[in-house]
Amino acid sequence: MTIELEKGLLEGHIRSILELIGEDPNREGLKETPKRVMKMLEEVFSGVGIAPEQALTTTFEEQYEGMVVVKDITYYTFCEHHLVPFFGKAHIAYIPNGRVVGLSKFARLVELTSKRPQVQERMTQQIANAVMNVLQPDGVMVTVEGQHLCMCARGVKKPGSSTVTTIKKGVFKEDISLVREFEQALLRGE
Repeated sequence: MTIELEKGLLEGHIRSILELIGEDPNREGLKETPKRVMKMLEEVFSGVGIAPEQALTTTFEEQYEGMVVVKDITYYTFCEHHLVPFFGKAHIAYIPNGRVVGLSKFARLVELTSKRPQVQERMTQQIANAVMNVLQPDGVMVTVEGQHLCMCARGVKKPGSSTVTTIKKGVFKEDISLVREFEQALLRGE
């Protein structure tokens, strides 16, 4: 099936959804909506089928003996259960073991993992696994904070509630002082 044909099918389905909820897809404000929604879906789900590790393609040999923390990486994604957005910030720390990656690659990693139907727990795990698999550091710790519209704007309707997920791998599992150092780094600059 060609992409153009798939786009046409998708636009037709969106048009059908509008009709099923009682809207007139031919009215002025909705005429172009199926096309706009299709373009939006292409963008927000552009990471489907792409391994997170692909965001970390360029690494460098570097003997650095401290912790590297990249924090406050903003993301937007869609809950796979309701296809409603959730968004927040990701924070990544790792202890290099002879290999580093350009810092912007962490933002690309978060972006790539968020461009698919997602759950926050899996997203956190995918980020940590990609760093471990590619850089093979002594350890990695990832914390992801999120506000889920499926919980804030519908269902139980609890606006302002947030979810925090954390994964520790390698030395972060064993050394509480490294965990504290990461947590302190997250507090700096607030």
